[in-house]
Amino acid sequence: MTLLAGFNQPIEQSQQAFRLILKALSEPGVAVNLQSGPAWGALNAASTAVLLTLADQETPLYLCASLSSEQVLTNTRFHTGAPLATQQEDICLALYDHQLQAEDLAALPHGSEISPEFSATLVVQISALAGGNPLRLSGPGVEKYREVSPLLPPALLDYLLDRPQRFPLGLDILLTCGERLLAIPRTTRVEEC
Repeated sequence: MTLLAGFNQPIEQSQQAFRLILKALSEPGVAVNLQSGPAWGALNAASTAVLLTLADQETPLYLCASLSSEQVLTNTRFHTGAPLATQQEDICLALYDHQLQAEDLAALPHGSEISPEFSATLVVQISALAGGNPLRLSGPGVEKYREVSPLLPPALLDYLLDRPQRFPLGLDILLTCGERLLAIPRTTRVEEC
């Protein structure tokens, strides 16, 4: 299997990507551009940048079947050292695409009352960050409200509108499309417009 390039300037690019991911998480609904990064196989550039930035030897990963090619797995192991999660409760970072189902969401770790930080971060590759159902976001990082309309898988839309867990439990969600990323953290309230 051929190794693909990671970041050309690993330190600078991972620091920049980390700052942009934090900006997206702290300002829910604001899209950021993770430019100048590679795209591995079925992973878009933003998803690849998230892997290169957030994954390491202590970050058990889960990749859905359509994103989990041998090429992606080999390059993820080489560039990040991140192991694949052997059990659902071990997942720290999960990557899915538009085929995400309600059962997938229910199986991910949502943390516990004592340790909410043990919830998973969910990365979902979507085809567009606009053109879907209009949603109103409110909560920390949003002055009054912010409207977005990402083209979400139906199961994810249902999850966001009727979260099964009460805060502080839940999933931090990163939506990626090409080089762009938009975050909806678990602290954000989501309503249909």
